[in-house]
Amino acid sequence: MFVNRTRPKIGLALGSGGARGFAHIGVLRALEKEGIPIDLIAGSSMGALVGSLYGVGHTPENLEKFALLFRKKYFVDFIVPKLGFVSGKKVKELIRLLAKGKSLEELVPKVAVVATDIKMGERVVFQEGDLATAVRASIAIPGIFVPEIVDNRLLVDGGVIDRVPVGVLKQMGADVTIAVDVSYFREEPDLHTIYDVIMQSMDIMTREMIRYQEFNSSVMIRPIVKQASSLAFTEVESLIKCGEEAANNQMDQIKAAIATWRGKEDGTAH
Repeated sequence: MFVNRTRPKIGLALGSGGARGFAHIGVLRALEKEGIPIDLIAGSSMGALVGSLYGVGHTPENLEKFALLFRKKYFVDFIVPKLGFVSGKKVKELIRLLAKGKSLEELVPKVAVVATDIKMGERVVFQEGDLATAVRASIAIPGIFVPEIVDNRLLVDGGVIDRVPVGVLKQMGADVTIAVDVSYFREEPDLHTIYDVIMQSMDIMTREMIRYQEFNSSVMIRPIVKQASSLAFTEVESLIKCGEEAANNQMDQIKAAIATWRGKEDGTAH
């Protein structure tokens, strides 16, 4: 049985990448300016944070203002516990404040937050419940953040298992998938801190995964984030600009993917 719809369900997969994820704000701004509707968002790590706050109703302009406040100080809440260095209490409090009391199932567009069960090695996808808890789990970089415990599961950064969650979008029912990859693989990276070492390790482990996601998505957007480290929380404006420019560069492809879909569901196109 065919369902006659005038347009496809459009999904946006926002990838992990630390502070480089602020580029997602620029992508959202570019899509809004071009009138590209987003029905579904799936995010890992910083992609989960940006996507969730967008789903709450915050505009890209407001997200930029929040990003300027979201400095390193909100992450550096050192209590030196056994399972990680950062408690994450401050960032969780900030997320809860910005969520305006909304739970995940109330967000528009619909948002899925991806985390990793570090014991079982399984992907955990949140689409309902407490937004701050889900996002806090998704941004919990192993070795930096204390894992978030949810239903007796030890949860860490979603990027460990699913860097750019295109597959989650498809499970949610997306017809056209737009993936945003903010990773950057440097041949000779500057590794000055334990954070740099851990993020570089994650980048290496997920390199093949990202290549697969490119084939699995309708359109892949890759902001040029070479100049920014994953801890570059002071480079918000330039990262957002990179995201907007990268999305604009792929806008013709995005529009073509939407146009190509038209009619498929009612059997008039193939």
